[in-house]
Amino acid sequence: MKTALYIAAAAAALVATGAQAQTHQTTNQRHYSGNVYHAPATNPGPNDTYFGQNLADHLDADITFLQIGTRYTATSIAADDTELATPTVANTFTLTGTVSRDCSFYAGNTAAARTIDFGTIGVRTGNNENVNAAFEMAGPANATVQTLTAGCNTNNAVEVAKNDIRGMVNANPGGYDTDEFQANIPYSVTASWTGVGLNAVTTGTPQSFTVPTTGNAGSLQQGAWRSAMEIAFNAPAITDRGLVAGSYTGTTTVTLRAL
Repeated sequence: MKTALYIAAAAAALVATGAQAQTHQTTNQRHYSGNVYHAPATNPGPNDTYFGQNLADHLDADITFLQIGTRYTATSIAADDTELATPTVANTFTLTGTVSRDCSFYAGNTAAARTIDFGTIGVRTGNNENVNAAFEMAGPANATVQTLTAGCNTNNAVEVAKNDIRGMVNANPGGYDTDEFQANIPYSVTASWTGVGLNAVTTGTPQSFTVPTTGNAGSLQQGAWRSAMEIAFNAPAITDRGLVAGSYTGTTTVTLRAL
C-alpha cells in the first residue's frame, strides 16, 4: 500500500432521546494482511480454524516465528455515565489511511478498520451531583491505533496536525453560560515507533513525540525506518466545566512524508 497516511479523529454525538442508562462500549478490530500460505483475514472468530488450530493463533505464530505477514489491531474505550442518563451519547471516531509512494503504513484491509467508535463519552448526570460537578466528563476518553508495518525508505518526517486547536468541537451548541459550560473537548496525540535521527546511519531506538491538548501540530524528521507504529489519542476528563449537549467532531491528519 503506497500513500501518505491520514487519520481522521471524529468523535461524538450527545443527542437527547429519552431517559436511558448508557452501557459501556468498546470497538476491536483485528486484521491480517495474509502471506504466501494464507489469504488476508479480517476479525477471525473462534470458529475460524486452520487444520484444527484457531486461525488467529496460527497467523500470530506465522508473524512471530516465521516472520511472514503482518497484523493490524485497533481498540477504543470510554467511561460510562455515573448515573442514569437523560441524553443519548454516541461517539464516532473515524480513521482513514493511505500510503505514499515512498512511505508505507498498513492500515487494515477495509475501511471498517479505520472507523473506531468511542462508545459513550460519559458525563456526570446524577441528580445528587454537586452543582460544580454536574455534566462534567465522567472520565478520560482514549483511543489507540497500532500497525505492525510502517516506515519510509529515505529521510522523512512524521507529521501530526489537528484541524482545530480546541480539539473536538460542537459546531452547533446553542446558547450556554461560558462560565459553567464549554463546547469543545481538547485531546492530545502521541506517535511512537522505532527509528533513527535525520541522516543517521545507526541502530534504531524508540522515537516519539506528542501534540498536547494545547497544541495544534507537531513533527519529527528522521532517517529511513521500518517498525511497528502506535498513534494514541487522549482526551482528559474536563473537570472545571460541563459539556454542552451536541455533536463533537475533530480531525487529525498523520502524515509520513519523504524528504
